[in-house]
Amino acid sequence: MLIETHEILRVNDLKKYFPIHRGLFKTNAGEVKAVDGVSFTLKSGETLGLVGESGCGKTTTGRVILRLLEATSGEILYQNTDISHLGAKELQRLRREMQIIFQDPYGSLNPRMSVGSIIGEALKIHGLARGHELEQKVKKLLRTVGLSDTYYHRFPHEFSGGQRQRIGIARALASEPRIIVCDEPVSALDVSIQAQIINLLEDLQDEFSLTYLFIAHDLSVVKHISDRIAVMYLGQIVELADKKQLYENPLHPYTRALLSAIPIPDPKLKRNQILLSGDVPSPARPPSGCRFHPRCWKKMDICSEVVPNFIDRGGHHFAACHLPNDWS
Repeated sequence: MLIETHEILRVNDLKKYFPIHRGLFKTNAGEVKAVDGVSFTLKSGETLGLVGESGCGKTTTGRVILRLLEATSGEILYQNTDISHLGAKELQRLRREMQIIFQDPYGSLNPRMSVGSIIGEALKIHGLARGHELEQKVKKLLRTVGLSDTYYHRFPHEFSGGQRQRIGIARALASEPRIIVCDEPVSALDVSIQAQIINLLEDLQDEFSLTYLFIAHDLSVVKHISDRIAVMYLGQIVELADKKQLYENPLHPYTRALLSAIPIPDPKLKRNQILLSGDVPSPARPPSGCRFHPRCWKKMDICSEVVPNFIDRGGHHFAACHLPNDWS
């Protein structure tokens, strides 16, 4: 739920290229353009959904914003301060305000550490609590995410996937952050558990005035939790709009293809799914013009020659496509 309106994060022309090394002497043979010119804003208290196929650059975008990966170029403005070149001390202070919930609820937890140590680590690092006070804060966090405080001395292998993800959420909350990057936090969970975790994230957002960048590939999940949605393809955002606008009037063919793949919870109804031809091109050799044109059933000559501008097509509905708004 959007509860504030001021801008807390702005990303300008963000790029992350990974070099390709070959041969005995590791010569540079090119670059993988994982994130290639991504720009968006994030308002305090809102949830921006970031969706797209696997390998489109969603997770890399989130990790570059948090400085878990260093950007090749571009600006990351947190509260009007460019954080892309902060030193170690400034970055540590930033870590307190920007956290992440990882996709794998088991691999992201140290199996040799107890739950109390995992959650309490951030409290120690940032000097927020020690000793008995730390234990009490960790137990309160456990109760906040729907777990018993008697789990304090247990280890990650003793929990189910949903419980582990709740531990991961508690760890992210420990430093009292303002922004949380949710990196596909429910994709590894059963459907019934997914709904519980999504509802928990919404409740926590209301309680602690959190701002989410919610990364996922399941558009039905994204629709439920997001205020706005950005659609990524091959390292670039191709459409960005309020969720109602995007679901009711998608302007980019790729968005329409994704929406057509959402299952309808009624066996008597059948959706006309758009099947895309070919595979996703390599980010090391992206196509000329519009990157989606080799798979687009509406492509025109201009699509392979000219890169479409990412512009407001009306009502803060942005799209990078040469087609008019009323195409069918």
